[in-house]
Amino acid sequence: MKIVVCVKYVPDATGDRHFADDLTVDRDDVDGLLSELDEYAVEQALQIADEADDAEITVVTVGPEDAKDALRKALSMGADKAVHVEDDDLHGTDAIGTSLVLAKAIEKAGYDLVISGMASTDGTMGVVPALVAERLGVPQVTLLSEVSVEDGVVTGRRDGDAASEQLQASLPAVVSVTDQSGEARYPSFKGIMAAKKKPVESWDLSDLGIEAEDVGLEGAWTAVDSAAARPARTAGTIVKDEGEGGKQLAEFLAGQKFI
Repeated sequence: MKIVVCVKYVPDATGDRHFADDLTVDRDDVDGLLSELDEYAVEQALQIADEADDAEITVVTVGPEDAKDALRKALSMGADKAVHVEDDDLHGTDAIGTSLVLAKAIEKAGYDLVISGMASTDGTMGVVPALVAERLGVPQVTLLSEVSVEDGVVTGRRDGDAASEQLQASLPAVVSVTDQSGEARYPSFKGIMAAKKKPVESWDLSDLGIEAEDVGLEGAWTAVDSAAARPARTAGTIVKDEGEGGKQLAEFLAGQKFI
């Protein structure tokens, strides 16, 4: 069974993130890492592979040169090989363009099951798995907190606020998993060393048969029109309790529309 895991290299959420002059995310001035939500996808792929007789896990990412760091993290967790799609014309690609690139890369790599996280931690749109499934023409089973594969069928549980659903789809299929699907394993020293020897293929748009005008800022269906820096944090309001503290606190909360 061929398992493809889609992962993303994202800016560190603890860093000072901001927009560049073209209103795309400035990735040069902040450290990046493998999206935490995609670590759950890698973990589920590894668990499925452990139960299969013959499984191969390929991790795929679309991004700049530094995105290889995300692939190496996934490889150190236990994935077998990786594919990095890198091309200058990809700068500014939105979710729809990304789904096109991922679908073409997945088709080229070969797959039975595609797994992704529920969303990226930078864009947080959560639509790419469904878009990829549509482009591939296969079933999608998304937002799963539990997933397994048996006899060519992927089965999962989707938890809602009031109820849970049991879902099934025949392979090939695309699934996405939530952060409730199981804690991702921490790479061992042996895994980190082994990852350095695992193959990482690099593809560009021409390798995938994609025209530059279909991706990047030129081909984007969505764009940021304007952006402003977050205002500096101001000093807080201190309420001194001299007999009327409760009333003052309630007035303050009401004034801020917290109550």
